[in-house]
Amino acid sequence: MISVAQQQHADDGAKGDQADAGDDADVDDDADERLSKGEIFELLRNQRRRYVLQYLKQDERPVELGDLAQQVAAWEYETTLDGVTPEQRKRVYTTLQQTHLPKMDSSGILRFDSDTGVITVTERTRDISVYLEIVPGREFAWRELYLSLGAISCALVAALWLDIYPLTYLSNLVWMAIIAATVTITAVAHIYHERNMRLGHGDQPPELSYGTDD
Repeated sequence: MISVAQQQHADDGAKGDQADAGDDADVDDDADERLSKGEIFELLRNQRRRYVLQYLKQDERPVELGDLAQQVAAWEYETTLDGVTPEQRKRVYTTLQQTHLPKMDSSGILRFDSDTGVITVTERTRDISVYLEIVPGREFAWRELYLSLGAISCALVAALWLDIYPLTYLSNLVWMAIIAATVTITAVAHIYHERNMRLGHGDQPPELSYGTDD
């Protein structure tokens, strides 16, 4: 009887190990799944959640909920850390704890331990800026600028072809160099602007750096 009981216990333990291994595999599978652009924008169209991500991407070490709430409140109320009132901090703290952090945790964008109040980054935290850029309320009209450059270039080519003075004062090669340099400088400025508009860039969220239409 003893040997039968021991065998049954061993079988139960083996089944338990297999179940744990299966759970671990499910976790790994979930970790490998990637969020779609639509899911990312749905999660981060909320400004407070974008502020959370901005804070985490500045320093990828685990952070306390209290420290996070203090900084997010400072950004929201456009004040310093010391200027945040207890009421403002509590308001942000509560919504982060009850709503935003659990939602972001369930999507894998971050890990939130509700018992300890510690937030840690994940691979998705590091990768998410690849998909999301903040569009300020006063977005610079890059498409209109490129369209204008194209129209000016076409007009210049036509004028040179017709030998219109004083454009003929410079050679065609010089004008081509001017056009190429203008387009290149504009493209570099565009790339620099887009990089600055990514979450995690700089000391504050992009919408605070560039302003919004409130």
